[in-house]
Formats: sequence, C-alpha cells, structure tokens
Amino acid sequence: MIEQSKINIQNKKAGFEFEIIDRYEAGIVLRGSEIKVIRNGGGSISEAYCLMRDDELFIKNMNIPEYSHGGYANHIPDTQRKLLLTKRELGRIDSKIREKGLSVIPLRVFMNKRGFAKIEIGVGRGKKKFDKRESLKQKDTKVEIDRAMKKYR
Repeated sequence: MIEQSKINIQNKKAGFEFEIIDRYEAGIVLRGSEIKVIRNGGGSISEAYCLMRDDELFIKNMNIPEYSHGGYANHIPDTQRKLLLTKRELGRIDSKIREKGLSVIPLRVFMNKRGFAKIEIGVGRGKKKFDKRESLKQKDTKVEIDRAMKKYR
C-alpha cells in the first residue's frame, strides 16, 4: 500500500485558469473499488467541476479508472460523486456560486491521517487572457530570481 502522504492527485490547470478565492476540504462518497484505485495513485480531476443540486454538492467528470481486480462489482469511471461538507459550508459555497462568474473547482485529492479520501475544492473566478500572461510573467521572474540567488550562494 502507498503511504498516505504520497497520494496527491492534483488539478494543475486550476491555478492557471482560475483565481482561487476560497478553499474547502470535503469528503467524497466512494465505493470500495474506487478507494482502492485512489490508494494506488489512480484518478484524474483535470476535467472535473462541481455543481450544486438540491442543496448538495456533487463532483462531475472526476475520472477514477476501473479497478483491475474488480470483477462484476466494479464502479463506473466517470459517474457523479457526492461531496461531504457541513451545512454552513454548503450555504457559503451556494451563495458564492450565485455570484456572477464564480465556480467551484476541484484542486486536489488526498488521503487524510485516518485514511479517508478527501478533496480540496476552491471557489474561484476564471482568469482573463491578460491575467494568465501576468501569472506566467511572475512565474518566470521568480525562476530567474531563484537562479540568481543559487548562483551567488
């Protein structure tokens, strides 16, 4: 079994495509074969998004491939999965989603200390093209500064 701290499925596009305003940690309702795949490091959230339905939050397009030793009881890879949050957090997220231009994006899937699969979600606003260019410029500047600092150490 993989050590809990090594399981970290990230959405690398989220930081580039969205300006994250708030972050929340939520549980995920999973079947047995789904958690086995996640513990083995499988799964992808790069195309996933979250939506509110009947005062509950669901994640859609989260791809968890079928378990290789699953048999007849295997799960459906691209099904909708329920996220577990408190009523207060759901209320905050719902009110922010109703604002123009805000959406809920999955940021990473990880295992907590007790061995439960958790997902970090963020409420964010989509970046415009010039914002993305500014982010790239800042990233390049940081890399150049780090190289110069390393050279003079």
